[in-house]
Amino acid sequence: MHPRLLKTFLAVARSRNITRAAEAVHLAQSSVSDQIQSLESELGAALFTRSKTGLDLTSAGLALKPIAEDLLRLDGEARAAVQAAAGEASGSLTIGALETIASARLAPWLPGFQARHPDITVRMKVTDSGALRHLLEDGDIDVAFCFDRRDVTKGAAADRLARRTIVAEPLVLVAAPGQGSAPSDLAALATLRFVATEPGCIYRHLFDTAFAEAGVAAPKFVAEVGSIGTIARLVAAGAGLGLVPRLAVSDALARGDLAELPWPSPMRAAPLVMIWRRRRVQPPALRRLLAAARDTLAPVSERSPTSSEPESANRSKALL
Repeated sequence: MHPRLLKTFLAVARSRNITRAAEAVHLAQSSVSDQIQSLESELGAALFTRSKTGLDLTSAGLALKPIAEDLLRLDGEARAAVQAAAGEASGSLTIGALETIASARLAPWLPGFQARHPDITVRMKVTDSGALRHLLEDGDIDVAFCFDRRDVTKGAAADRLARRTIVAEPLVLVAAPGQGSAPSDLAALATLRFVATEPGCIYRHLFDTAFAEAGVAAPKFVAEVGSIGTIARLVAAGAGLGLVPRLAVSDALARGDLAELPWPSPMRAAPLVMIWRRRRVQPPALRRLLAAARDTLAPVSERSPTSSEPESANRSKALL
């Protein structure tokens, strides 16, 4: 079974749709269909059956899926081992990131990395946290840059991933200029209007947790928005207050488009992490990117002390 056929099979299994699978593996729909037929002919069994909701795996397909995932993982590790033994550090990498991190952290940093490593081609996918986890687990990206939420990264899937905290990004309470001062306690703050991120986002999680731990009902939201940039514009227009990462609004604060207000209780920072799949041998190109991100991505003044890094981050050092 050629790895190319297994990759196409897994793309169809995950998307349950030939069109979306073709987009994922960058093939024409007819090529995806031909490859699935070729794999079914080789194995002597149908792998999919069509239903009203899409393509479903047959019992044979369900049996093949975990084995195909293992075979592709071993194929990648074999290539990485050969590259490492040959001293090769070239190759291509795909990194995934949240919009805020991509624009504020990675965009200024990547050109320097690529200048130091011209033989490494880097592609970037920008999407939400949930999609990043799926892309990473499926092998569609090599490393994800996101904000850590331990409450949604437990279990076997988390055990297959290594992570390192790069920096703790502070959150700030922002308002339109001249809107006035913030209340001195969370109960009074909860009576005001807010523009918030959607449920599942780390900022929203920290926001909801702050009120819950104080025994105060969270405010009602004027809007729930997936884009931090849109939230900043709505806040600047007077729609309500917002709790956002400082790195996303530092320019707006400096220009006076937004005003920072004090948060009336201790507020946790959002830990910015890079997450990658554990392997016996990491591709040399990925090792270089992980090491460079560890050493140079966060400004020196913002790096967390080594002694405060979580145990999982310390374990990650051995993998770099």
